[in-house]
Amino acid sequence: MTKPIRIGCYSAFYGDSPEAAVQLVKHEGSNLDYLVADYLAEITMGIFAIRRKQRRMMKYMGLKDDGSKEYVAQFPNYVLRRILPDAIQNGTKIVTNAGALNPILLKEIIEELLVELNMTHVKVAAVVGDDLMASVEQDGLATVSLNQFKDFTPFSPPIVSLHAYLGARGVCAALDAGAQIVITGRVVDSALVVGPLMHEFGWNKTPPPYDLLASASLAGHIIECGCHATGGNFTDWKLAANSDFGGFAYMGYPIVEFDGNSGEFVVTKPKRTGGLVSVATVSEQILYESLDPALYILPDVILDLRQINLTQIGPDRVLVRGAQGRAPTPWLKCCGIFMDGWKLSGQLVIGGHEAKEKAEAVGRAVRDRVNAYYRENGIPEFRDFNIEAVGGESLYGPSNSKNANEIREVVLRMTGHHDDPEALKALSIELVSPVTNMAPGITGFFERTKPFPNLIHFPGLYPKGQVETILYIGNQKKVVPWGPWDDSHSFQNPAPVTLVPEAIIDDKQQQDIIKVKLIDLAYGRSGDKGDVSNIGIIARDPIFYPYIKRSLTAQVVAEYMQHVCKGTVVRYDLPGLLALNFVLTATLGGGGLSSMIIDRQGKTYAQLLLTGLEIEIPSNLVRFSKL
Repeated sequence: MTKPIRIGCYSAFYGDSPEAAVQLVKHEGSNLDYLVADYLAEITMGIFAIRRKQRRMMKYMGLKDDGSKEYVAQFPNYVLRRILPDAIQNGTKIVTNAGALNPILLKEIIEELLVELNMTHVKVAAVVGDDLMASVEQDGLATVSLNQFKDFTPFSPPIVSLHAYLGARGVCAALDAGAQIVITGRVVDSALVVGPLMHEFGWNKTPPPYDLLASASLAGHIIECGCHATGGNFTDWKLAANSDFGGFAYMGYPIVEFDGNSGEFVVTKPKRTGGLVSVATVSEQILYESLDPALYILPDVILDLRQINLTQIGPDRVLVRGAQGRAPTPWLKCCGIFMDGWKLSGQLVIGGHEAKEKAEAVGRAVRDRVNAYYRENGIPEFRDFNIEAVGGESLYGPSNSKNANEIREVVLRMTGHHDDPEALKALSIELVSPVTNMAPGITGFFERTKPFPNLIHFPGLYPKGQVETILYIGNQKKVVPWGPWDDSHSFQNPAPVTLVPEAIIDDKQQQDIIKVKLIDLAYGRSGDKGDVSNIGIIARDPIFYPYIKRSLTAQVVAEYMQHVCKGTVVRYDLPGLLALNFVLTATLGGGGLSSMIIDRQGKTYAQLLLTGLEIEIPSNLVRFSKL
């Protein structure tokens, strides 16, 4: 076995702690080969799209603008400035998608910082080409031709942004050219890890080693969400909260140690940091934001997750094996955003007897008052209005506990959707009026809220051959070619897997059948892909897996989640992880950017299943459960 390549990830999203980068550089020193950071998500891209419009308006008006609205300014200002000298001295290279809508500008900002720090020997590269609606001011990037989309139907709302998810080859080419800092825009999250491994092990040959690329992609998927792999968002959260060395207050960020020969890798974290790395924490993250486990489709490879195998080989060390890969498709996934009216949200705290009922009555009254004002003044009524009594188990819908109405403290959240931002000012005024003219026990009102754009995310597929990955390093510009792809479309028919032998359920030979809460038998993790949510359920012990499979059908989940799921529910098996993955379509109120519900990314959905559903098991198995 050759020396493994060690890669640490310090950022899971635009908002993660800058202290994480310092932690990894300080703790790992020269043992860390790469430091990567993922800042971008669909919501984040929407935020940057609005910022771009603001920047162009400022430019049109002749106002001064430094361009920081188009990249993650936190990266150069609060991260790179603090870690750069130590990271370069340690030989740690940095790869991040902090470039957002303008990687080239961020490259220039970093080069100015290097001059200031007397580190001009450090090479910085920018990888672009993802922006399919790039303006002419960005040299060499063409505007998008919408008729190239697969099964795309043009529509009237103006598109604010459209980005293709690039692969890892641009990152690899940058490192091949000697870059020590690589800045990208929208790439698939795993590319931040796959690119360095492709560079280190020479995988950019033809044909590529697809199983190795699949394993590298899995490594990237596991650590791209930061502490999600080290105890963050973990079902058994107290293990992380009460862990040694600070628990939640000093969570350790994830590291992978990757062997380029076998494709096996270890997931771990810095010593003397909080959190934990276990088979359960890694399993949860593998399922996070996944759909069909046989077809985890990426630009460079198709990853098959069905027979992943995890082994605890030491404290906070999990060995990962079993990833399988195939040639990628001819298409790139795209993230598009268009604007559809305006939204305004506000909240009030309501306490005392019948708090939930009071909150819902107040919400309806505010809606009706504003709609009456609209009618009297010839203004169209709300396109939509959402009322939630947060704290009254509104997330559970009709499955809430019987005493939900007895809760004595809730937050009333109201959101209105309208085409006219001026019209929403009436809602801003009326949000506060209930304090004196409606139910008792209302407080928690602060400054009046303002309308904000209602952005709609839409996915698409764009021909890979029509998208160029362009590398900028120094004063050079280079087009990076794609690797081969599968024109035969054989990827649509994945081969069946060899299932792990399961125990035969014979209730006649068992003791009495009892019902046990799912959380006592399983772990869970849920996430979003646009308006689609997934809920991953993992058996705590192999003995529970057949019973969970028998009780937890797609129909059961569909019925339980019908208050939010307006589409279909499909169940997929991951026998290697003893897991089930449920994919729910049309279930997030339109998706993270446009949804009016409190949980617009499905973050709580696994908890809803774990705490709300029961599984039938023989009573003699209770001793193996969490009970």
